[in-house]
Amino acid sequence: MQEKESWFPKFKPYQGNIDSTPVQTDEYLPAGKSIILGLQHVFAMFGATVLAPLLMGFDPNLTIFITGIGTILFFLITGGRLPSYLGSSFAFIGAVVAVTGYSGVGANSNIALALGGTIACGIVYALIGLLVMKTGTAWIEKLMPPVVTGVIVMIIGLHLAPVAIKSVSANQFDSWMALVTILCISVIAVFTRGMVRRLLLLLGLLSSYLLYFLFTNVMGFGPAIDFSKVSEAAWFGLPTFQSPVFEMNAMLMIAPVAIILVAENLGHFKAVSAMTGKNLSPYMGRGFFADGVCTSLSASVGGTGMTTYAENIGVMAVTKVYTTTVFVFAGIFAILLGLSPKFGAVISTIPVALLGGASIVVFGLITVAGAKIWIDNRIDFTKNSTMIIGAVCLIMGTGNYSLQIGSFDLGGIGTATLAAILLNLFLNRGEDKESPVSASTATDIEVKPVA
Repeated sequence: MQEKESWFPKFKPYQGNIDSTPVQTDEYLPAGKSIILGLQHVFAMFGATVLAPLLMGFDPNLTIFITGIGTILFFLITGGRLPSYLGSSFAFIGAVVAVTGYSGVGANSNIALALGGTIACGIVYALIGLLVMKTGTAWIEKLMPPVVTGVIVMIIGLHLAPVAIKSVSANQFDSWMALVTILCISVIAVFTRGMVRRLLLLLGLLSSYLLYFLFTNVMGFGPAIDFSKVSEAAWFGLPTFQSPVFEMNAMLMIAPVAIILVAENLGHFKAVSAMTGKNLSPYMGRGFFADGVCTSLSASVGGTGMTTYAENIGVMAVTKVYTTTVFVFAGIFAILLGLSPKFGAVISTIPVALLGGASIVVFGLITVAGAKIWIDNRIDFTKNSTMIIGAVCLIMGTGNYSLQIGSFDLGGIGTATLAAILLNLFLNRGEDKESPVSASTATDIEVKPVA
């Protein structure tokens, strides 16, 4: 009789040469090296994890604090089988902005509605995780093949484009400073290497912040940055918690984000599986469930929705250190960082123009990531079914085409996501019978790799 697998692996000390031999998920390093590697993971996630709450009007201090707790919970719930950091998810931005009407400036006055919807999303996601734990991932991959996941990811970025542009259009100075931010991030992304490139958002924002300070506080070209709140803030203290409000329309608009998280995390887990050479599919259900639970817990106190972070997967790819124990140290560091009100006060001084410039880059990268899914999976655009799925759903999402079921509004992203799934199921039934489009038409809409 086969012995039942324990929830946690039997962790063993790493005995190889760290410069040449990968550290596997069930191995652990000495405390000193684990602390340094954990701190590196915090730096990797920092830029995006802070930017996401700022773009939704959430408290970045609270978000950092909660992501630390969430990452440790993820380790416990998955039994230490999946190496990952849980950071704030950009997939929620479009739905949260639509529900709350957030203008992009200051705190979000309708944050409670977003929190209730995010809790609903986390519950849906956790239930999907339980189902996957019971049945496996094959049905998800059939429901959301690359043509569907690609278009869903692209919709997120395109749907948010008007929000980004509006946030930098208050005056010409803001528009120029947004462009400076884009250039700073772009230079770091293209002309640097290693860990510096991994921190392109953080370092790009820091560079543009210093330039903004020079142009305004020193040279007087625009409104100066006010540092009074920084000097008044305490070094240590609890972040400000928020309570959710459960409103059906808000929940129905935000809950479909669970589908996007499934597609996103499925790709992340597969990438880690390929890097480690281990089959992690049996644990993907645990990962979905853990992410869903942590998302709901985060929103219950005022935090954003969560997701596994590609930035940290990139760090693992570079370092070849896949041990899950390192993420416990990363979580502890994030908790300590979130307990500093002074850190939160510094973050609050970032001008809207700089956040707008960063959001243009982020939303554009999200869109290109969707196109990359198509390219990497060699999606055949000579098929009419594939073209219709991509064309119709992209325009729906970009134009915020929204359907109502009774008095409930699905929102642009929700409607386009549902359309992508249903069109794929319906149109690809006749895939073998359809005739390809003409060569001239196919050339007109060909997706070309991005340099």
